[in-house]
Amino acid sequence: MSSFPTGSPTGPSRDSDAARTPSLRRRTLLGAAAAAPVLAGLAGAAPASAAGSGARPRTLAGGGDLGPNVLVFDPSTPDIQGTLDRIFRQQESAQFGTGRYALFFKPGTYHGLNAQLGFYTSIAGLGLSPDDTTINGDVTVDAGWFDGNATQNFWRSAENLALVPVSGTNRWAVSQAAPFRRMHVRGGLNLAPDGYGWASGGYIADSRIDGAVGPYSQQQWYTRDSSVGGWINAVWNMVFSGVEGAPGQSFPDPPYTTLDTTPVSREKPFLYLDGEEFRVFLPEKRTNARGVSWGNGTPRGTSLPLTQFHVARPGDSAATLNQALREGLHLLLTPGVYRLDGTIEVDRADTVVLGLGYATLIPDNGVTAVRVADVDGVRLAGFLVDAGPVNSEVLVEVGPQGASRDHSANPTTVQDVFVRIGGAGPGKATHSLVVNSRHTIVDHTWIWRADHGDGVGWETNRADYGVVVNGDDVLCTGLFVEHFNKYDVQWNGERGRTIFYQNEKAYDAPDQAAIQNGSLNGYAAYKVGDHVTEHEGWGMGSYCYYNVNPSIVQHHGFAAPERPGVRFHGLLVVSLSGNGQYEHVINNTGAPTSSDSTIPSTVVSYP
Repeated sequence: MSSFPTGSPTGPSRDSDAARTPSLRRRTLLGAAAAAPVLAGLAGAAPASAAGSGARPRTLAGGGDLGPNVLVFDPSTPDIQGTLDRIFRQQESAQFGTGRYALFFKPGTYHGLNAQLGFYTSIAGLGLSPDDTTINGDVTVDAGWFDGNATQNFWRSAENLALVPVSGTNRWAVSQAAPFRRMHVRGGLNLAPDGYGWASGGYIADSRIDGAVGPYSQQQWYTRDSSVGGWINAVWNMVFSGVEGAPGQSFPDPPYTTLDTTPVSREKPFLYLDGEEFRVFLPEKRTNARGVSWGNGTPRGTSLPLTQFHVARPGDSAATLNQALREGLHLLLTPGVYRLDGTIEVDRADTVVLGLGYATLIPDNGVTAVRVADVDGVRLAGFLVDAGPVNSEVLVEVGPQGASRDHSANPTTVQDVFVRIGGAGPGKATHSLVVNSRHTIVDHTWIWRADHGDGVGWETNRADYGVVVNGDDVLCTGLFVEHFNKYDVQWNGERGRTIFYQNEKAYDAPDQAAIQNGSLNGYAAYKVGDHVTEHEGWGMGSYCYYNVNPSIVQHHGFAAPERPGVRFHGLLVVSLSGNGQYEHVINNTGAPTSSDSTIPSTVVSYP
C-alpha cells in the first residue's frame, strides 16, 4: 500500500481536490539505529525439566529474561512518558529499520500518558482483561512523519488495555499490519490522521469502543467480534462480523457488509501476569461468536507458565529453536531480527509460537521460515517473516502437501503473522503463505510484496503467489494481500470462506505482456480453483494502480467457477486515478472501471 486517493468521506470536511488527486511521491524510509536498552524483562528462568511424562530431560531451560526490548511498566515507574517518547522518536519513521519494541503495562491505573506508536512497536496490558490495566490518556497513531498521509502506517499494535482518552476520542490512524485487539476505549475512536488525510484500512477484534468509531478517510476496514457505540461513515468497503452496534447490511450504498456472527474464531494468545509470574493465555474457540470474549471480565481458555516456553532471543539459530520444540517447549520470540539458516519445524499438536514486538524471521539460502505439521491446535501469532535475497519456494507452510486430517475441534490459527517480500532489502519467494491443513483459521494477515523501499522491482522482489489455500474448510477473517506478480490469492480447497479481503494489484508491471494470463488480461486478485464446488466470500475489494504503465487492462478482480455453491457478497474493484482499468468485477460480471474517477464498480452478490 502506498499513496492514493480515497474519495470524499462523510463527517468532518477536508479539501476535495486533495481527495481526488493522487500523491505520486514515494519515500524510502530506512530505519534509525536500534535504541539503547531501556528496561529488561522480568521473568526468571526455571530449572530444566522433563518435557512431559516419560520424556527425556530438557537440555534447554524454559522461561528466562525477556530481553532489553521488552519494557515492563507499573504505575510507580518513573518517567514513563519520557521512555515512550524516546522510543517513538526512534521508531516514528523507521519503516524498514531493525528496532523492535514491546511495551507492557502491569495491571493498575496510569495517568496523563500519550503513548505514540511508531513502526514495530506493540503496546499491551498484562491483565487477563483489558479493564485490569487502565490508561487515563491515549495510545496514538498519527501521520505527521508522512505529511498527514497514513497509508504507510504499518507494523504496530495495541492489545489488552482500557483507554480513557483525554479529548474523549482516541486516534488510531493506521493501515495494514496494525491490529487493535482486546481493547476497551471508554470514549470514541478516530481512525483517520489529523487533517483527515489518506488512510488505507485496518483491523479491530475483540474490542469494546463505548463511543462511535469514525473511520472518515479510511478506504476499508474489518471489525470482528466486538462492540461499538456507533459507526460514522464509509468510503469503499467496511466489513463487520459478530459486532454489536455495527451498521446494518447496505452494500454498496453505504458500503457496509455485515454478518451477525463470526462462524469460528479463537482469539490470539497473549502474555499476562499472574502475581509476578508471566503466563501465556490461550483463548478457547468460539462458534457463531458475537461481541467480546471478555464480557464478564475474564476470558475463557487455558494458560501456560512462561517456564514452558523457550524465550528466544535474536541470535538463536534454527537448530536451537527446533531443539526447544523437540524438547516439548513452546516458542516466545522476543523483539528483534532472527536470521534462519534452517526451517522452524512445528511438529507437535497445540504448540504455541508467539512473537513480541514484531519479532522478524529472515530465512537465508532459500529455506522456508516456518513449517507446521498436520496436527491439531497449533497457534502461530505476532511475528513478521521477511523474505531473504535467495528465493524461497514457500515462506510459511501450514500442513504438508496432501494434509487431510480433520481439525474442526481444535484448528490451527495464524494470527497477526505478516509476510513481506522486499522493502527492507532484496527478497524473493514463489509462494508466501501456503495453507494445506484443514480447518485452519487465518485471522488477520498482511502478505505484501513491497511497492516501495529497498530491493523493489518487477523482477528484483519477484513473488508470484501471495496466499495459496489447498486445505478444505479453511476460514480467513481479515485477509490483506497485495502486489504479487501472478495470483495474490489462489484458493484450491473446498468449503473455503473469507470475511473481508483487501488487495492491490502490483503497481510495477512494465507492460500488458508481463501480466498476461493465457487469453486473459492479468491474473485475478482472488482466484477460486476451477474444480471447487463450494466457496463463499464477503466484503472483498481489489484495486489497481499500474503507475509504471497506466494503459494496462486487468480483466477482472475475482475469478471463480460458475456453480451454485460458489458465492460472493459485496465485491468491488477500483482503478486508482485511472492508472490501469478493470474490465469486470468477477468473471465476466460487473461494469468496467473508467477514466480517472476512482469510483468503485460493485457486485452485490454473485452469482
